[in-house]
Amino acid sequence: MSTAHTSVPEVLGALEGVAYPADKDRLVAAARQAGASEEVVKALRGMPAEEYTGRDDVARSVRVDPDPGRTAAQRGQQVWRGGKPGVAQHLWEEPKTPIHEEFDR
Repeated sequence: MSTAHTSVPEVLGALEGVAYPADKDRLVAAARQAGASEEVVKALRGMPAEEYTGRDDVARSVRVDPDPGRTAAQRGQQVWRGGKPGVAQHLWEEPKTPIHEEFDR
Protein backbone atom coordinates (compact mmCIF):
# COMPACT_ATOMS: atom_id res chain seq x y z
CA MET A 1 0.00 0.00 0.00
CA SER A 2 1.50 3.32 -0.98
CA THR A 3 1.34 6.63 0.81
CA ALA A 4 -0.26 9.75 -0.58
CA HIS A 5 1.75 12.92 -1.14
CA THR A 6 -0.35 15.09 1.16
CA SER A 7 -0.52 15.91 4.86
CA VAL A 8 -2.83 15.00 7.72
CA PRO A 9 -4.00 18.63 8.18
CA GLU A 10 -4.88 18.79 4.47
CA VAL A 11 -6.89 15.56 4.73
CA LEU A 12 -8.70 16.74 7.85
CA GLY A 13 -9.38 20.10 6.20
CA ALA A 14 -11.26 18.33 3.43
CA LEU A 15 -13.46 16.64 6.05
CA GLU A 16 -14.59 19.78 7.91
CA GLY A 17 -18.35 19.21 7.58
CA VAL A 18 -18.44 15.45 8.13
CA ALA A 19 -20.73 14.10 10.86
CA TYR A 20 -19.17 11.17 12.74
CA PRO A 21 -19.33 8.24 12.99
CA ALA A 22 -18.61 7.79 9.30
CA ASP A 23 -17.28 4.93 7.20
CA LYS A 24 -14.48 5.15 4.66
CA ASP A 25 -16.80 5.48 1.65
CA ARG A 26 -18.63 8.38 3.27
CA LEU A 27 -15.33 10.13 4.03
CA VAL A 28 -14.14 9.72 0.43
CA ALA A 29 -17.45 11.05 -0.91
CA ALA A 30 -17.35 14.03 1.49
CA ALA A 31 -13.79 14.90 0.44
CA ARG A 32 -14.71 14.77 -3.25
CA GLN A 33 -17.77 16.94 -2.62
CA ALA A 34 -15.57 19.45 -0.76
CA GLY A 35 -13.28 19.67 -3.81
CA ALA A 36 -10.30 17.91 -2.23
CA SER A 37 -7.20 17.17 -4.29
CA GLU A 38 -6.71 13.74 -5.83
CA GLU A 39 -3.90 13.09 -3.32
CA VAL A 40 -6.28 13.66 -0.39
CA VAL A 41 -8.81 11.30 -1.96
CA LYS A 42 -6.04 8.74 -2.53
CA ALA A 43 -5.04 8.98 1.15
CA LEU A 44 -8.63 8.42 2.25
CA ARG A 45 -9.10 5.48 -0.12
CA GLY A 46 -5.97 3.90 1.37
CA MET A 47 -7.47 3.75 4.87
CA PRO A 48 -8.92 0.52 6.28
CA ALA A 49 -12.61 0.00 5.54
CA GLU A 50 -14.09 0.59 8.99
CA GLU A 51 -16.21 3.11 10.82
CA TYR A 52 -14.40 6.18 12.15
CA THR A 53 -15.68 7.86 15.31
CA GLY A 54 -13.96 11.20 14.78
CA ARG A 55 -11.15 13.25 13.28
CA ASP A 56 -8.58 11.65 15.59
CA ASP A 57 -9.42 8.20 14.20
CA VAL A 58 -8.97 9.51 10.66
CA ALA A 59 -5.64 11.18 11.54
CA ARG A 60 -4.32 7.90 12.99
CA SER A 61 -5.47 5.79 10.04
CA VAL A 62 -4.60 7.90 7.01
CA ARG A 63 -1.30 7.03 5.30
CA VAL A 64 0.54 10.12 4.11
CA ASP A 65 4.09 10.78 3.02
CA PRO A 66 6.09 11.75 6.14
CA ASP A 67 8.28 14.12 4.11
CA PRO A 68 6.42 15.32 1.02
CA GLY A 69 9.23 17.79 0.23
CA ARG A 70 11.58 15.03 -0.93
CA THR A 71 11.41 13.43 -4.34
CA ALA A 72 11.24 9.68 -4.89
CA ALA A 73 14.88 9.77 -6.02
CA GLN A 74 15.96 11.45 -2.77
CA ARG A 75 14.06 8.90 -0.69
CA GLY A 76 15.62 6.08 -2.72
CA GLN A 77 19.10 7.48 -2.23
CA GLN A 78 18.52 7.64 1.54
CA VAL A 79 17.54 3.97 1.55
CA TRP A 80 20.53 3.09 -0.66
CA ARG A 81 22.90 4.78 1.81
CA GLY A 82 21.42 2.79 4.67
CA GLY A 83 19.06 5.43 5.97
CA LYS A 84 15.90 4.51 7.76
CA PRO A 85 12.88 6.80 7.50
CA GLY A 86 12.26 8.62 10.77
CA VAL A 87 15.73 7.88 12.17
CA ALA A 88 18.40 10.57 12.50
CA GLN A 89 21.44 10.08 10.28
CA HIS A 90 23.84 9.65 13.21
CA LEU A 91 21.81 6.61 14.27
CA TRP A 92 21.99 4.82 10.91
CA GLU A 93 25.28 3.07 11.58
CA GLU A 94 25.16 0.42 14.25
CA PRO A 95 28.33 -0.11 16.29
CA LYS A 96 30.16 -3.36 15.63
CA THR A 97 29.90 -6.05 18.26
CA PRO A 98 33.11 -7.64 19.60
CA ILE A 99 32.36 -10.70 17.46
CA HIS A 100 32.20 -8.57 14.27
CA GLU A 101 35.46 -6.86 15.25
CA GLU A 102 37.08 -10.28 15.69
CA PHE A 103 35.94 -11.32 12.19
CA ASP A 104 37.48 -8.14 10.71
CA ARG A 105 40.97 -9.05 11.98
